[in-house]
Amino acid sequence: MEQFLTVGRIINTHGIKGEIKVKPISDDVKRFKELKEAYINEKLVNIKGCKFQPNKVILKIEGIDSIEEAVKLKNKPIKVKRENAVQLPEDSYYEADIIGCEVFEENGNAIGNVDEIIYTGSNDVYWVKGENEVLIPALKDIILKIDINNKKIIIKSLDVWQ
Repeated sequence: MEQFLTVGRIINTHGIKGEIKVKPISDDVKRFKELKEAYINEKLVNIKGCKFQPNKVILKIEGIDSIEEAVKLKNKPIKVKRENAVQLPEDSYYEADIIGCEVFEENGNAIGNVDEIIYTGSNDVYWVKGENEVLIPALKDIILKIDINNKKIIIKSLDVWQ
């Protein structure tokens, strides 16, 4: 399992004093208010402030005090150690644990590996790439089992729900 989990991606600067605008990759955006430290470029940084905008978080990072310093962080992920991540409810998984899982139909037929997760708002969709590309809705009536430790996902047969 991944030791670090991505909680957001820096999408831009904010103002002229070195604040950064972050697109959260977390179901719990309020988690950023409690975030005191994170990793950017594998370097531990201290977070000194947090504000919210619709669908975005504005962070003040210690030592980043100008727009010129902040712009160097654009497009970088913000990560936290797994042990500092928000506890997930049962049957919920971190993106880092789902990406790369091998997907099988219930009859054992291999479909491919989860390459990307598409967030639609109503439900997530796993983009599985193999011999063919398949979009699999992350719904309980389609996904039968997720085994994170063995990186396997079992789904109902494609011909049943497609």
